[in-house]
Amino acid sequence: MNIIVVGVSHKTAPVELRELLAIPVSRIGEALKRLVVYPSVKEGMFLATCNRVEVYAVVDDVDRGVSAVQEFLVHTHLAVSEEMLLPHLYRYVDDRAIAHLFRVAASLDSMVIGEPQILGQVKTAFELSLLHRASGVILNKVVRKALSVGKGVRTQTRIAEFAVSVSSAAVELAKKVFSNLHEKTVLLVGAGEMGKIAAQHLIRNGVRQVLLTTRNLHRAHALAERFHGKAIPFGELRSALVRADIVLCATGAPHYVIEREDVERAIRQRMNRPVFLIDITVPRNIDPAVKEIDNAFLFDIDDLENHVGHNQEERRREATKAEALIQQEVETISSWLRSLEATPTIVALKKRGDEIKQAELEKALGRLGPLTERERRTIESLATGIVNKLLHGSLVTLKTEAQSHNGLLFIEAARRFFDLPDDLQESSELSGQADPATSQHMTADEVPQNVEDEPLPAEFWMKPGDPAC
Repeated sequence: MNIIVVGVSHKTAPVELRELLAIPVSRIGEALKRLVVYPSVKEGMFLATCNRVEVYAVVDDVDRGVSAVQEFLVHTHLAVSEEMLLPHLYRYVDDRAIAHLFRVAASLDSMVIGEPQILGQVKTAFELSLLHRASGVILNKVVRKALSVGKGVRTQTRIAEFAVSVSSAAVELAKKVFSNLHEKTVLLVGAGEMGKIAAQHLIRNGVRQVLLTTRNLHRAHALAERFHGKAIPFGELRSALVRADIVLCATGAPHYVIEREDVERAIRQRMNRPVFLIDITVPRNIDPAVKEIDNAFLFDIDDLENHVGHNQEERRREATKAEALIQQEVETISSWLRSLEATPTIVALKKRGDEIKQAELEKALGRLGPLTERERRTIESLATGIVNKLLHGSLVTLKTEAQSHNGLLFIEAARRFFDLPDDLQESSELSGQADPATSQHMTADEVPQNVEDEPLPAEFWMKPGDPAC
């Protein structure tokens, strides 16, 4: 058996193609059933986000399996032709496919390295595969390991600790000025989009009160309702500065809206309590000379982007550590998969030993004549012990060597050495049928508890209003 992944991502395909390949959740079950109907496809999982559409599959032949998945993608999406799709597809097999899944779960393949949503999305895709009985022994093991690796990367590295957007960088810097945001007041000056996003981030991080002012008081009231804050006439901006611990300026005005003198006056009236100012407009709306004032901390768009650039570099360094962790886990799961290849040979070898034992027992018992039940059991036990001892070393060696990179060659040699048939039937547990312990007679409510021993933290799940990425 082989594991493959066939798909497209933000790295290989434009959004116009990715959105055509998306499958609504209501149709995932139907799609998975059609996927595993292909003779070469034994197990399958469909992962779709705004940045990727991928099919993970266990197949009995790589070429036929890849062709089947490509055909599945084209036939599932009538608006997509082979000519449109094939140039953008990537195809990975076995170790590369496993490593890719692990990197995806760890967010190393995301548009923003370290983003939290992808792990929850992989888990959801797995739950759907379990629910619709498309996942079996192999995918169950591999995807569970991917979820474990994804969580491990986040706990063993600092890959998710550095802000990589201007708005989140503003929050990160605010926390350096004020260790606790819960008792702080934010003043949003203007209605620029980046300012509103930064305000949302600050609210999520617990700021106590939001004041809003724009030249259009009606718009200020609308924003106040949105942010559960208080609208202030633009003419009262200078007095509002006294109340604000954090000032977000995003007016789009072609001149300074807040002068150095305004901030100096506010600091005096605040009894020198610090104020954090963020100017995310071009041209700037806050006089840069404010940076020279004690207890006034001003950051403009360049400062924020430099901070983001530094954080991105930090994430890349942490990603290097994560890659090393992933490679270790890929080798572990690959060894397990290689060991599965030996299962039919081990079963056949045990069967051959049992057949020889039974044949020789019948001959011996026929020659000995009438025996007591105790004597018969003693002879049978002797024969069983001899066969087991003769085979034990070979079976242990076979299991061990099967996990090596030359495992298939060793298995083939064992088949020839013991005169076993080449076309051995796979063990029923590896035949591609869904794992009874995790997918048969399963309800939607039961699936999450069977996917991982521990639930994912809340940060890994989509929140209302988050983009479906």
